[in-house]
Amino acid sequence: MNVLVIGSGGREHAIAKKLLASPTVAHVYCAPGNPGMCQDGIECVAINEDNHASLISFAKTNEIRWTLVGPEQPLINGIVDDFEAAGLKIFGPNQAASQIEGSKAFAKQIMTQYGIPTADYQVFSDVEEARAYVRNGKFPVVIKADGLAAGKGVIIVQTLEDAYHALDEMLVKQKFGKSSQEVVIEEFLEGEEFSLLSFVKNETFYPMVIAQDHKRAYDKDRGPNTGGMGAYSPVPQISPAIVNQAIMEIVKPTVLGMIDNGTPFTGILYTGLINTSDGPKVIEFNARFGDPETQVILSRLTSDLAKIIDDLFADNIPEITWSDEVAVGVVLAAKGYPERYEKGVLIPEFTGEIETFYAGVAEKDNRLVTNGGRVMLLNATAPDLEQALAKVYQSLDSYQASDLFYRSDIAHRALKYLSDASAFN
Repeated sequence: MNVLVIGSGGREHAIAKKLLASPTVAHVYCAPGNPGMCQDGIECVAINEDNHASLISFAKTNEIRWTLVGPEQPLINGIVDDFEAAGLKIFGPNQAASQIEGSKAFAKQIMTQYGIPTADYQVFSDVEEARAYVRNGKFPVVIKADGLAAGKGVIIVQTLEDAYHALDEMLVKQKFGKSSQEVVIEEFLEGEEFSLLSFVKNETFYPMVIAQDHKRAYDKDRGPNTGGMGAYSPVPQISPAIVNQAIMEIVKPTVLGMIDNGTPFTGILYTGLINTSDGPKVIEFNARFGDPETQVILSRLTSDLAKIIDDLFADNIPEITWSDEVAVGVVLAAKGYPERYEKGVLIPEFTGEIETFYAGVAEKDNRLVTNGGRVMLLNATAPDLEQALAKVYQSLDSYQASDLFYRSDIAHRALKYLSDASAFN
């Protein structure tokens, strides 16, 4: 069969590569894709993800069995609705269900209505009212643009001055356009974060193995928030009991609550969680695979991803199995990201026991050059965390130029946990 993946980043590279490994799949197309994907036999299609009509035409012409949507923006724009109206199968939530990511206020309303644990919050569109709220509150506090902001619309502020600045940037200067016409201000939660993704088809859901992302740009969790600078799976400091609690108290009532709300969800439900002293609570929901969590999670998937999607469409129980190995992925980003950065830098070629998933790349004179902030992710798997880290960093540490950078401390919290546990025993 032929399948189509919408998107162009490292997440879509990982999804497309996993689909192509299925014996039932003849061709995997990715629209628009990126030139780095072609090295793995993925066929890139020069159609932008917002051009729904051309994508529908391509799917019909090329006998696409079904389409899988990678990024959030096409979902928010209603690509699922458009494909289904054209009689085509597509895996992802429709426009109404995608609000769980597209509007943080909507997500909070769902959580409040169905008793799903999350941080206390208020929603504001008036800057003076928002200033008064933070002035009378306690710090640190979290300020979030209501809509999509490419992973950069969440700010943890420590002082009133910083809070005023963030509110001015979002509500007055409209830093994120329509996405920051409203803001969600919520209490700061302390604890260990983790990502729990699930395959969902209306009322049925199948959780995946968990991962932990690193959002800050620089080592020791410093610098601005990014789309993610690396991830690893499993997360040893999060116990199976906590994961099961999150599934039963958060994922299940969310899936059922979305149906009760009249916005049933089908696709990948990403639940961003934090394990607090009161148990796991929701930080955010996404309506699709996470990036860079997808790259490490799918590298541990030992069953057939294409068959899983087929089974979900047919309402069959899918076979989903996972490797016990540890996966670590480290992002190589353009210097200056997530702010201003240069493009056109020649991309190094890495060797070693690693997988490379390309994101912000273009082609020039038959060589890959940078074309975005997050350029690529190097992923390694091994029987334990130390070996996986050694594999990926031995490759990265050979890179000497200063045009790109990466974090050198991915999985540092897991390493500390394992070290402390070893010392205790």
